[in-house]
Amino acid sequence: MRNKALLFINGDSPKSIPNLSDYDLIACTDGAFHYLKQLKFPLDKLSFISGDFDSHTIEEDIIKQSENHQFEIIETPDQNKTDFHKALEIIIEKGFENIDVYGGSGGEQDHFLGNLSVAFAFKDKLNLRFFDEYSSYYFIPKDFSISGVKDKMISLMPFPIAKSIETVGLKWPLYQEDLILGERIGTRNVADSQEVSIQYKEGDLLIFIQK
Repeated sequence: MRNKALLFINGDSPKSIPNLSDYDLIACTDGAFHYLKQLKFPLDKLSFISGDFDSHTIEEDIIKQSENHQFEIIETPDQNKTDFHKALEIIIEKGFENIDVYGGSGGEQDHFLGNLSVAFAFKDKLNLRFFDEYSSYYFIPKDFSISGVKDKMISLMPFPIAKSIETVGLKWPLYQEDLILGERIGTRNVADSQEVSIQYKEGDLLIFIQK
């Protein structure tokens, strides 16, 4: 597998572009293309644009730009999957399993929930991380640790249940406790040390780490 890919999808536009030199492949969905142009994104860095291209205006603009910058256009008309889902499948085919995603939140909230559902479907195949203006968030393995987070807000969201959770380094620790969507969740906690570790035995857990 190659190292790391960067994917822009059609949620809220990031205020700034991450360091592109950190990535071996950079892609976007057709819906994200408009905000990349507004951000004056260097289009020659794009590897491909994918989507159903249901807007002729967007499609014509992308085709024109591709002639100048040589990125690949991949049409994905299957309406049974989201553009995000289909873009991930393409990136997997190109040999990547570490993917950072921008534009996953904000905008229409059904899109945000749909993006989490897609991430859940790929959680055992990909190391998938979302970034927005407030936090990074992703599904974590059952034995997880992160450093450099002192004083940052950390939330734990069961999806839909996570059992026997034990944490070290949080202001309000958990000791072999369960989180269940609709009953008890672990939002708005705070890291009181530089390193936080989380272990749990069953279920799935989504972490949000303050930017």
